[in-house]
Amino acid sequence: METFFTFLQRRVDDCSSLLCVGLDPHVSDLQAPSAAAALEFCLRLVRQTAPYAAAFKPNAAFFEVFGAEGWQALSQVAQAIREESARLGSKIPLLLDAKRGDISSTAQAYAQAAFSGLGADAITLSPYLGQDSIQPFLNNAEKGVFLLCKTSNPGAGDLQDLLVKEEGSEKTEPLYLRVARLAQAWNTQGNLGLVVGATQPQALREIRAAAPDLWFLSPGVGAQGGDLAAALQAGLRPNGQGMLIPVSRAISRAENPALAAAALRDEINAFRP
Repeated sequence: METFFTFLQRRVDDCSSLLCVGLDPHVSDLQAPSAAAALEFCLRLVRQTAPYAAAFKPNAAFFEVFGAEGWQALSQVAQAIREESARLGSKIPLLLDAKRGDISSTAQAYAQAAFSGLGADAITLSPYLGQDSIQPFLNNAEKGVFLLCKTSNPGAGDLQDLLVKEEGSEKTEPLYLRVARLAQAWNTQGNLGLVVGATQPQALREIRAAAPDLWFLSPGVGAQGGDLAAALQAGLRPNGQGMLIPVSRAISRAENPALAAAALRDEINAFRP
């Protein structure tokens, strides 16, 4: 059965890359505060970095801030990614960074908007409302989910590090490990992964042990100060697979984004077994 992660694995093999290129059109980086400028910014990145991208990750917020015109710009970015995929002869997944999370009926609408409306291949979600809020996104095995588990922001520990009892035991574990174990169990169609920050190598190691089969999306390298080598050593599977490393500003603000993406792809590969 084809799943999102079999598609992703094929792309990883095609481009020899675990680099996920972030498309975050911060207003401060644009020529003008407009949806048109955001579109131009992203199209330049897509066209220059596509050969080195295992996936593209547009952040929905930077488009939604421009209202309907922003969503239209995001749709055009999605089309550009499909065009680059056709040009290269290799499907590049579009991972929508939206961090949705709501009751199941609302989740169905969010899933339809992301997957059918936009044509995204995967999405980031919050696990806070439980399995029924995630299931509408998992029903189609060819569409993927990355579930927030241990994030890279400074306040992540406010909730994610809280200790909860292990199931059937008096022992305790951090909430992020419970999320990882639940995700491993919910991954019945092979299309569920986890967001685990590259700034948290010890947590990466623990979560890899708890969820050995899952793919990780590991932000935090670059502007957030994550150590690439430590993250890869902690989170990669023994076969050198199982992680996507999203990088945005270190590529988009480079004088030559193509060279920056190629260099990052090669740096990541240097640490793979």
